[in-house]
Amino acid sequence: MIRSRFGTFRGLVRLALSYPQLMLGQSASRAPDPAQVRRLVFVCQGNICRSAFADVAGRRAGLNTASFGLSTTTGRAAHDAAIVAARALGHDLSDHQAIDLKDYVPQEGDLLLAMEVRQLHRLAADSRLAGLPRVLLGRWTRPMLPHLHDPYELDDRYMATCLRRIDRAIGGLVSAFPGARLS
Repeated sequence: MIRSRFGTFRGLVRLALSYPQLMLGQSASRAPDPAQVRRLVFVCQGNICRSAFADVAGRRAGLNTASFGLSTTTGRAAHDAAIVAARALGHDLSDHQAIDLKDYVPQEGDLLLAMEVRQLHRLAADSRLAGLPRVLLGRWTRPMLPHLHDPYELDDRYMATCLRRIDRAIGGLVSAFPGARLS
């Protein structure tokens, strides 16, 4: 059950630890002004599973989106298991090309949506990004899951679970950030 719902035992522990970090203000979040948000930028480690999927799902929902990875190789394709799981949810990741942090170009109105608290801390420490609003994508999952563990090379059932959670969160983003809708 742990492998299919949380990826690993470490994923479950990180999820449990992320709740108090979020509630005690230790997540390095920087709240957005919803009226100022024009683009949703999804962030994860490699930009080949979670953020890549969120980018595609967000665009399909009519949102202005982008994505990047904190430690990846620009141009890298989506992970094969993510492509398969995304296809099962009606999304196509086959053309995705990863973007590394150093190649991401911030724009006015960007909101950074990370998958993990430690990613928020990394974004806050980057001088180019420190001024941008940043929050956890998991705030829009139901139930709220402030840690969306990396599914890379884990159980295929967890890959499907993780992407399904992200897909459901996208609907909440459409409502929360009307200025990020494509015209």
